[in-house]
Amino acid sequence: MARKKKTKQLFEAVEITGAGSKGKSIAKAPDGKVIFVKNAVPGDVADIQTYKKRRAFYEGEAVNIVSYSDKRVEPECQHFGTCGGCKWQNMGYEHQLAFKENEVINNLKRIGKVELPEITPILGSEDIYFYRNKMEFSFSNNRWMTLDEIKSDVEITDKDALGFHIPGMWDKILDIKKCHLQEDPSNAIRNSVKEFALKHNLDFFDVRKQEGLLRTLMIRTASTGEIMVLIQFYKDDKEQRELLLDYIAETFPEITSLQYVINDKGNDTIYDQNVICYTGRDHIFEEMEGLKFKINAKSFYQTNSKQAYNLYKITREFADLSGDELVYDLYTGTGTIAQFVAKKAKKVVGIESVPEAIEDAKKNAQFNEINNVDFFAGDMKHVFSQEFIEEHGQPDIIITDPPRDGMHKDVVAQILNIKPKRIVYVSCNSATQARDLELMNAYYKVTKTQAVDMFPQTHHVENVVCLELR
Repeated sequence: MARKKKTKQLFEAVEITGAGSKGKSIAKAPDGKVIFVKNAVPGDVADIQTYKKRRAFYEGEAVNIVSYSDKRVEPECQHFGTCGGCKWQNMGYEHQLAFKENEVINNLKRIGKVELPEITPILGSEDIYFYRNKMEFSFSNNRWMTLDEIKSDVEITDKDALGFHIPGMWDKILDIKKCHLQEDPSNAIRNSVKEFALKHNLDFFDVRKQEGLLRTLMIRTASTGEIMVLIQFYKDDKEQRELLLDYIAETFPEITSLQYVINDKGNDTIYDQNVICYTGRDHIFEEMEGLKFKINAKSFYQTNSKQAYNLYKITREFADLSGDELVYDLYTGTGTIAQFVAKKAKKVVGIESVPEAIEDAKKNAQFNEINNVDFFAGDMKHVFSQEFIEEHGQPDIIITDPPRDGMHKDVVAQILNIKPKRIVYVSCNSATQARDLELMNAYYKVTKTQAVDMFPQTHHVENVVCLELR
């Protein structure tokens, strides 16, 4: 009988040498393989317990820190280490920026195989905490228990939670006391809602049994000071619903938009649900350079408003518009970039696959009295066709801001077919961005690249690249 291969190993006193993907750090095992490590900071020397073995690498976690890195800082949040939201909170911000910039450069060179110009240093975020404008919290009647609570002989009675999913566990919610991602009154609203619900015996959702009243809480804030709150209920109980909503409206009169959803389906996405406005209006406004953007419950908007402004300014600067150009804005979303560059262009054409986003884009353009933009909905690889270009004109400049998967190969092929003089490629995933740049390398050279940190305390980073025809 063959012996089972040993997968768990303990490597002692291993130096953590770098930061890797998904917030993990990197070390090298004695056999030369890479180890992707949880709970460590580059510069630490740690004992690492592996839990997964692959042909080329291990995955493990630091179970003991032998010596601490000088890059370490004390995490601000009491939930750090359990909540999966801010994995880099124990690393100094200047070091976070350095690793993010390095990741972008490495991806462009290694995957893209492109020759890079002089690198413009990464643009850090002025706010490294309380920078998100949208947060979603989940109710649960079966909160995450600490190891000490599980081992304790004391009977645990307070099992209700309002917070975040534990990473990798669909049915466990970590109860959040204070989150450092969204500015006040976000924490006050969440804690008050939970306290009121407990006091009045409102049932928290049971995801396994699919029963209960309270399902999710969404809070959106804007740089204009406006606030949206949306409660998602599992069942239609008018008395209990209005009890809670009246309390929220009275306790937080600064709320601009108080809405709710009754959702009894298997998942808690609201995009196919009817959103009902309870008090105020059904939207809030975001503002940027005098442009106003109407944000409803289902709208997409960059989650770091202040840094989104900087990202869009860099995009416009890279586009280098003189006022005579026809610009195509691919993956336009709600048309924020399109409207932001419109005053410096002859015309902007935006394309997006989500019809609701295009409706928002059209309404916002109308509201902002921007008449030189047109928006079209449909699958990019089908809409962005030769017929479309013949009808709407040959673009001088293309701005593209695709999802994490990057551009479809047919979209890249079409860009190469029409050969605009300049492309500005905005990406939230420099690996897929680099893949696309390699496909365009024969016809375009990279003239500028600028990383932008939208999400401090996390490994995520945006990157903007300017491409010119060779």
